[in-house]
Amino acid sequence: MKYDIAIIGAGPAGYTAAIKAAKKGYKAVLIEREELGGTCLNWGCIPTKTYYRHASFLRDLASSEKFGVRIDQYSFSLDETFQRKEEVIGRLKEGVSYLIKKSQVEYLKGEASFITKNKLLISGATNQEIEADYILIATGSKTKEIPVKGADHPSILDNKSILELKEVPDTLLIIGGGVVGTEFAGIFNYFGSQVHIVEYMPEILLSEDREVVKRFMPLFKKQGVKISVSSQVTEIKKTEKGFEVTIKDKKDKIETVEVSHVLNAAGRMANTDGLNLENAGLSVKNNKLVVNQKFQTEVPSIFAVGDVNGIIMLAHAATHQAGKAIEHISDPQKKSSPDIIPAATFTFPEISSVGVTEEQAKEQGIAYKKNKVLFMANGKALAMGEKDGFVKVLTDEDDRLIGAHIIGPHASDLIHEAVIAISKKMKADDFVEIVHAHPTLSETFDEAVLGIPENEIHQKS
Repeated sequence: MKYDIAIIGAGPAGYTAAIKAAKKGYKAVLIEREELGGTCLNWGCIPTKTYYRHASFLRDLASSEKFGVRIDQYSFSLDETFQRKEEVIGRLKEGVSYLIKKSQVEYLKGEASFITKNKLLISGATNQEIEADYILIATGSKTKEIPVKGADHPSILDNKSILELKEVPDTLLIIGGGVVGTEFAGIFNYFGSQVHIVEYMPEILLSEDREVVKRFMPLFKKQGVKISVSSQVTEIKKTEKGFEVTIKDKKDKIETVEVSHVLNAAGRMANTDGLNLENAGLSVKNNKLVVNQKFQTEVPSIFAVGDVNGIIMLAHAATHQAGKAIEHISDPQKKSSPDIIPAATFTFPEISSVGVTEEQAKEQGIAYKKNKVLFMANGKALAMGEKDGFVKVLTDEDDRLIGAHIIGPHASDLIHEAVIAISKKMKADDFVEIVHAHPTLSETFDEAVLGIPENEIHQKS
């Protein structure tokens, strides 16, 4: 069978590319060996945010008395939480399936591997060969294996298997203090687990502004999460009750802990298993497929978008890249504008960011200004009982917004005002004429930006 475009992987990048290709009149085929929706829908963004909502509810219950509500007794069921998570995933998968059918994209269930640069073997219920003028690889990422003795034990959890648990772990040791590790730590802490994060680097959440992390750490520890930084797991032994984990800190002090469960959240890498890339003249370099600004690999007719190219491992970045790749196929001369991609971490409180951090501004020699406004000065935040955190903004010497970093209530929603401002190269003074409703959390961002030219009303950091 001959197609204009073949897309390998039906996650956010893959199905977006397929639908956009079909809308442009291309004959497109979408190939997936596991589940429609990929990691994001089945084992990532959606199920974890469903669990996050359940954890948030438990958090609210634990502090209900400050709102005048006294609850004598309640219980929590991970099994029922699991069932609701499955319902959410199922409904969204039905929606994606409908969109694919509506767009008249052909969907093939099976594993794709390269025969040549424009031919694929689809292995599944029925083996078949297909040919395409263009091939787009959107196979996502997988959990990195860690070079630790005993880390290959099948009972050690990853981002998939932890979502299959029907009972809350008594004790959960998490290897890695990045986004995945901290999100699961916060969730299972409120589910009732005793959680311990072990992070090799000196700090957790290395991609975030350091001032944000400095504020987050004591809040996280206050919730009951134990954090060991500058430490590494050196050995994992399976026991009758769970695992015996050996940890070494930066001073070579050895500690052995007994835990019921271990989660590997030490990072992710491009998932190219089974693709037979060498048949297409492709190779993996530094755990990713290297692409140019048009998302072309070293073979111009083969594109790679999303986690597999390692540029930024976020579902919305993958979706955005997929759309741009299809645009480049339809119009090879089209120029690309820089991508302004926000990030959100669903911890307690939430963390979000876009643009450069203060550390990056210093490293890049950018002359910058900064301002910070605390949520404790915001009426809506105080009414919600969510006063922890702040909004921090950075501008260049011309007062154009270049970075924003938020820790606090609804940070994942508030960040998008900054995304628009940075994308449109807005100056701080532009916000003088923008009216924000009162009382809202968004006033905090407004105050932070207006503080750059000292037009703020309520506070100055």
